[in-house]
Amino acid sequence: MRPSLLDPLFAALTTLPGVGPKLEKLYRRLLGREDQPARVVDLLFHLPAGTIDRRSRPKLRDVVPGSVATVAVTVDSHRPPPANRPRLPYRIDTSDDTGTLTLTYFHAKRDYLEKLFPVGELRYVSGTTALYDGMLQMVHPDRVVSEAELDKLPMVEPVYPLTEGLTLNPVRKAAEAALTKIPDLPEWQDPAWLQREGFPSFAGALKTLHHPAETTDILPEGAAWSRLAFDELLAGQLALALVRAHQRKLPGRGSSCEGLIRAKVTAALPYSLTPSQGRAVDDIVTDLAKPHRMIRLLQGDVGSGKTVVALLAAATVVEAGRQAALMAPTEILVRQHLATIAPLAEKAGIRVAILTGRERGKERAETLDRLARGEIDLLVGTHALFQDEVAFRDLALAIVDEQHRFGVHQRLALARKGEAVDMLVLTATPIPRTLVLTYFGDMEISELREKPAGRQPIDTRTIALGRLDEVIEGVGRALGEGQRVYWVCPLVEESETSDLAAAEERFADLRQHFGTKVDLVHGRMKGAEKDAAMQRFSAGETRLLVATTVIEVGVDVPAATVMVIEHAERFGLSQLHQLRGRVGRGTERSTCLLLYRAPLGETAKARLAIMRDTEDGFRIAEEDLRLRGEGDLLGTRQSGMPGCRVAQHEFHGKLLAPARDDAALTLARDPDLATPRGEALRDLLYLFERDEAIRLLRAG
Repeated sequence: MRPSLLDPLFAALTTLPGVGPKLEKLYRRLLGREDQPARVVDLLFHLPAGTIDRRSRPKLRDVVPGSVATVAVTVDSHRPPPANRPRLPYRIDTSDDTGTLTLTYFHAKRDYLEKLFPVGELRYVSGTTALYDGMLQMVHPDRVVSEAELDKLPMVEPVYPLTEGLTLNPVRKAAEAALTKIPDLPEWQDPAWLQREGFPSFAGALKTLHHPAETTDILPEGAAWSRLAFDELLAGQLALALVRAHQRKLPGRGSSCEGLIRAKVTAALPYSLTPSQGRAVDDIVTDLAKPHRMIRLLQGDVGSGKTVVALLAAATVVEAGRQAALMAPTEILVRQHLATIAPLAEKAGIRVAILTGRERGKERAETLDRLARGEIDLLVGTHALFQDEVAFRDLALAIVDEQHRFGVHQRLALARKGEAVDMLVLTATPIPRTLVLTYFGDMEISELREKPAGRQPIDTRTIALGRLDEVIEGVGRALGEGQRVYWVCPLVEESETSDLAAAEERFADLRQHFGTKVDLVHGRMKGAEKDAAMQRFSAGETRLLVATTVIEVGVDVPAATVMVIEHAERFGLSQLHQLRGRVGRGTERSTCLLLYRAPLGETAKARLAIMRDTEDGFRIAEEDLRLRGEGDLLGTRQSGMPGCRVAQHEFHGKLLAPARDDAALTLARDPDLATPRGEALRDLLYLFERDEAIRLLRAG
C-alpha cells in the first residue's frame, strides 16, 4: 500500500482547478498516459524545456523584432474591425516617448479589450514582437498588467513541451496548482551528499523548475534538475538491488553434470569456440551448479555466436535430466535459432521442438503432450511459450533473446513455468556500460567480444541516392557472379504503410531489371509467407531480397554478401549495425552500401562516418548513445535514460555510479529499509513507481 502521505501527488489531474475532462484527454497525450488517467505527479515531472525572460524593459525604439519583450506603453486608440467585416483583426495603437506599437487581436471581444486597455492609461505588455508593414506589432500579448499589478507579472516564466490543443497558459496554471499539492516529505537523501552537491530539497527542486527566478534555473545540468535525476536514479538502483537480493534469497536448484553432452555439441561445431565464448560457457556452467538462481545477461555483437553459448547452457541442464526453453521475439528469429541449433542438437542427442503461434491443432497438442512428459529437452518459441497451457515436466533454464523486446513480466512469466528456474538473457545490441547499470543491474554480465574464426571484414561505403543507377548496375554484376543481395527499405517515420509502400515500390522497380530473381519480405506478411520468401532466398531460388527492417534480427544466410540500405540516414546506428551484420557471415568478402539523400545533417553525417570506420558493435553502441540517447538503442523511448522520466544520460550519466554505490551501501546497512532513512527511501520508491521492489521486501 502506498503511504497516504503521497496520495495528493497520485490524485487525478482533474482535481486541479481548470483541468476538466476535455483538457484531461490532452494532458494524457502530453504526459504519455494515453490509456490511463493523468496524475498530479505526472505533471510535476513534466519539466520545462525553456524560459521566457520578461525582466528586460526596453524602450520601443530598442525592441528587436522577433524577440519577447516587456514594454511600458500608453494606450492611444482602439481600431475595431468594421461591423460588416468582423474577421479582420482588432488593433490597439500604443506608444512610448520613442516609438509606437500596434497590439493585434483576432476574434476579439470589444468590451473586454476596452476594459483591459483604457485609452490614455499606462499598461505593461509582454509578448513576441514582429514587424508588419514596417510597423512594430505584438499579436495576442501573453501578459497585460497595469502599473499597480506589475509585481504580479512573473519575470521568468517556464516554457513547457506541448501537444496539439494545449497552450502554455493552462499548463503553467496547472503546474502552479500542482506545486501546492506537494506534501511535507521526509528527506531520503544523505545530508552530507546533498550539501556536497549543493542540491535543494525534493520540493525545493520542483518549485525552482516550475517557478524559476533565473533563466538558468531550469537547465538539466543545474542543481534542481540534477537533484530530481539523482532521486530517480537512486530509486532505480535501489529497486534493482532489492530485486537482486530477493533473487539471491530464493532457493535455487543446482544443475551440475560431467559435461558429456556439452562436449558432443562442441565437437559437432565446424569451428572452435572463441575465447570469450569459452569464458561465457564456464561462467554459466558455474552459475548453474550453484544452489541459488542464475540471472545472467549474455551480450555479443552480431554473429558473435550467442546461440551456440545458449545451446551449451541448455546441454548442461539436459544432461542433469531437466529441460530448457529459448524464447525469441519474432517467428523469423525463432526459426533462425532452430536452424542453428537443430543439427548440433541432433548430434548431441538433445531433443528439440518449436512452438509459435503457427503450430496449431494436432501438431501443437502433440508437442505440449511430449513437453509435459519430458520427451522434449529444449523448446524454442515465441511468447507462445509462456501461455497457460504450456507445461514443462521440469524446466531448469529459461533463455530469453533480445530482452528489450520483452517486458520484465514476460521474462518472469516464463521463469514461473518451473521451480527455481535459472535465467539467461541474450542481446545482439551491444549495450554501453551506463545502460547495463541502469537497465540490467539485476544481472551478472558476460560479453562476447570476438567474431567466430573465418568471418571476413565488411567493406562499407556511403553513396548518394543520386547515383542509384550505378548501384543497381553494381547489384546486377554481383547477381551475375552468383552472389546474393539484401536491399533494405527505410522506415518512413513510424508508419508501417509507408514503410511497406517504399519496399513494394523498390521491389517492382528491381523486378523490371532482374525479373524473378527478386523477392520481397515485410512485416505485414503472414508467418508462412515470410518463411517461404526467406527459404527461397536461403536456397538460392531467388538472389535479391527486398525487405523492410523485419530482417534486422537473426536472419542468417551465409551466402548473402551484399547489403544495400536505402535512406541509411533515417536509421539509428545500432540498427544500421544490425542490418549490416546480415552479410559477412560466410567466407566470401562482403559489401554494405549505405545510400543517403543529400544534404546530410551533422548527426547523420557522423553516424554514417562511424559505420564506415568500424565494425565493433560496442564502440558503435557507445557512439549511438552519444548521438541519439538510450531510448533509440533499446527500443524503449526516444530520449532520456531507459525507464526514466527526469534523468538524461548526457547530463546525469555521471550520477549513476554514486546512485548505485548509495543503493548498495544502504541495503548492506539496512536490508529491510526499516531505519528512518529507509522509511523515507520507501516513499522515494513509491514516488518513482518502483513499488515492485517494496512488494519483494514484504515477501521477504
